[in-house]
Amino acid sequence: MVRPPGVYAPQRDTWLLMAALDREGIGPGAAVLDIGTGSGALAIRAAQLGGKVTAVDITRRAVATARLNATLHLCRIAVHRGDLASAIRAHTFDLVLCNPPYVPAPAADVPRRGAARSWDAGTDGRAVVDRVCEGAPTMLRRGGVLLMVHSGLCDPGATLRHLDRVGLDATVSNRVHIPFGPVLRSREDWLRERELLEGEEKTEELVVIRAERT
Repeated sequence: MVRPPGVYAPQRDTWLLMAALDREGIGPGAAVLDIGTGSGALAIRAAQLGGKVTAVDITRRAVATARLNATLHLCRIAVHRGDLASAIRAHTFDLVLCNPPYVPAPAADVPRRGAARSWDAGTDGRAVVDRVCEGAPTMLRRGGVLLMVHSGLCDPGATLRHLDRVGLDATVSNRVHIPFGPVLRSREDWLRERELLEGEEKTEELVVIRAERT
């Protein structure tokens, strides 16, 4: 998998969401959308499972990378540049995958450039998560499913409530705990001041949210 500087490298959250994709299963030709595709790892896996895949990312470098990786893996994927699902407004999907930026950050504004754009998501970590929740019903066909991964630091309960408000049937389908990575280690003191970390906690919870348009 090619991954140039500035494009999010597949890691534990990617593999967790990929495992959820494998468990979900998709029928041949199912319409799949991968939001914030980065290197294209999830989009490629969905194509390998038989999906008709569209991938979107806001950065030109990620779009080029996903296209290259799809070619290297002999997968046909339509990759567009756009902010969330704005590039494909007229379409709906059987499955939407999303590994959004979700790390709480001291800066209220989401970065407009640089590597931190892939993970920093405002002071509560929900700047992008809430936008995905709000837009999910318009992306999904009836019976369609959203699979989204994010940190326990940005309140999975709030995600479930938001998805419920917009009419989706949402649950946490998986949880794991992983050691802090470099980003969380660098802002431990700030996270403890915000009471997002308790005691000497040194692991981060990752959750997979599954939401269905019934």
